Amino acid sequence: MTPQLLRPAEPLMHTISLRLTSIALLVSATLPAFSCSSGPAACADDDVACQLNIAPVCETSSSAWSPGTPIFKDVSEQAGTPALGAVGTRISVADVNHDGLPDILARRPGGASDDFSEEGTRHTWLLINRGDGTFEDATESSGLLATRTPSDPPRPVETVAFGDVNNDGFLDVVTAFTNTSSPLSDQGAEVMLGDGQGGFTLGPVSLALQKAGELSVRGGLSLTDIDRDGNLDLWIANGAAGADGPQQDQLLKGDGQGAFADITAEAGLTTEPWTIGALNEARAHSNAWSGAACDLNNDGTPELLAASYGRAPNHLWLGSQTNGNLAFTNHAILSGYAFDDRTDWSDNESARCFCKLNRSAQDCAEVPDPRVVCESQADILRWNHAQDRNPFRLGGNSGTTLCADLNNDGHLDLFTTEIVHWDVGSSSDPSEILYNTGGDTLRFERPGPEFTGLDRPRQTTFDDGDITAATLDFDNDGRLDILIASTDYPGTRAHLYHQQPDATFVLVSPEEGIDLTSAHGVATADFNRDGALDLVVGHSRNRCSSGDHCRESAHVRIFENTLPPDNWLQIQLEGAPGINTSAIGAHITLTTPDHTQLAEVQGGHGHYGMQNDLTQHFGLGDHCQAEVTVRWPDAELTTETYTLPAGYRFVLSPGAPPRVAP
Repeated sequence: MTPQLLRPAEPLMHTISLRLTSIALLVSATLPAFSCSSGPAACADDDVACQLNIAPVCETSSSAWSPGTPIFKDVSEQAGTPALGAVGTRISVADVNHDGLPDILARRPGGASDDFSEEGTRHTWLLINRGDGTFEDATESSGLLATRTPSDPPRPVETVAFGDVNNDGFLDVVTAFTNTSSPLSDQGAEVMLGDGQGGFTLGPVSLALQKAGELSVRGGLSLTDIDRDGNLDLWIANGAAGADGPQQDQLLKGDGQGAFADITAEAGLTTEPWTIGALNEARAHSNAWSGAACDLNNDGTPELLAASYGRAPNHLWLGSQTNGNLAFTNHAILSGYAFDDRTDWSDNESARCFCKLNRSAQDCAEVPDPRVVCESQADILRWNHAQDRNPFRLGGNSGTTLCADLNNDGHLDLFTTEIVHWDVGSSSDPSEILYNTGGDTLRFERPGPEFTGLDRPRQTTFDDGDITAATLDFDNDGRLDILIASTDYPGTRAHLYHQQPDATFVLVSPEEGIDLTSAHGVATADFNRDGALDLVVGHSRNRCSSGDHCRESAHVRIFENTLPPDNWLQIQLEGAPGINTSAIGAHITLTTPDHTQLAEVQGGHGHYGMQNDLTQHFGLGDHCQAEVTVRWPDAELTTETYTLPAGYRFVLSPGAPPRVAP
């Protein structure tokens, strides 16, 4: 199905199409038939694409992966992460030194300062990709942890989001940390401005962002241009801050120089302290473990999401602009994102225990006896009968929400990871896909993991620690696959799923996919730029005493994709005046005869600030070229269309001819 992108009545339209005739690239506006075996042709003087002197790198007999073929290889030893002592379960990827190679920022949870002395404890690693398969630790020398008071210890870094906030062409990073330990740190969140060579300096003071010396738990940071003025803004999804409980999420307006101002209330995003009524209607503060900003209804204005831990409703704010006026409305329940329809609490073992001991209590008469020991009120493990039958308490424990077009229909869907406990029963929500219906009203359908194939075999008693995840097309067949990083509990591990032609998913064995127990934190990037997506994954050593799921070393794992890359395209976008230079918020639609794929350039998402490489990767299946349409995040939603050959990373900028990245 070809996506229908909603645009203003008279948008500014630029159309640039590149077409292959023989191997020459000629200007055209159509997608022609193409023979990968054609010979070279002479370039006309005005044949700009031919002057690029490139031919498609293409396999006409490429096919999707099938079981029996190993996919990923752990190359951490060669990359150097064990020797560097690089550990951490907060994982982001970005090209911080502007050399075309993705780098890694790994962090430990908790918000502690780094001690760079010989025997000191480290918490942060900025790993620079050398391009030869190895990484170097540039954390201290980069200035990333600089403080406003020179005598202070290095500034803690936990939650991050990368983007060019001052539009100088180089990536900057917003950094925050959990500030709940007494005494509270007098440091705060900061914008660190990048110099394009891997160095950072402190940006302007923004009190609304910094909150120095205040209780704060930023569960998610997402850079996004809410009003398409060319300046990046910041969505902050806040978690519970100690005894003070959950806090108001924030929307900060960027000035294009690196400073931010709070516009939460005027944008309509105000929520309330927790009461049962407010929680049931998703009007109370989120308890965010994750944030996201993505355009889910294709109108050019991003929606803002906060995924909540602790069985609190997930929040979805529907963005709109009318006559230049920006507004957000609470769409959490209407969309189906707040919580699902799994509301049967009668198979919760704690609820059954309560009802066995209190048969006269409301709704208890027909509840079955528990399967656990239940002899006294002390055996009621976690059940409040007056509270826990409410809708908000029958929702999930969400860790991460991903925005991705999982069924290739031109609309971004959602994937949520969830912590599941066997004794909670069917109301303990599983990790699952929320398919975007694409209708006039934004709404999602939940067919369930049993239908999509994401359900996996489990023992009688189990705990799923699904907290982080990633989507990627690991075999370049044009369909997104899913990696779930399930952490902490005995028996949990990374689970890799391969999408089938019928849009269902099949579990890949650990021997062929990702063999890592207690996987936690994940990002995708083509680290060696060979056309096959790689992975970087953290390893959690929590709860090591309760099982054999912990590895001896907690170092960050780098998994190289060893499949032949076959047919692929990578698109790197560069903004222009009126468009943030990171092009965050741009939609890229790629079309071949078999598939239509939609990707959005996103400025941070997920559990405590996850981020993938900003370069967008597409598999082309058996095809040697694709039609690529970019909808730029400017005021007019300018669109440009290109027909590009397989096997290259193209740099696209509005109004300019494409160029091949070195």
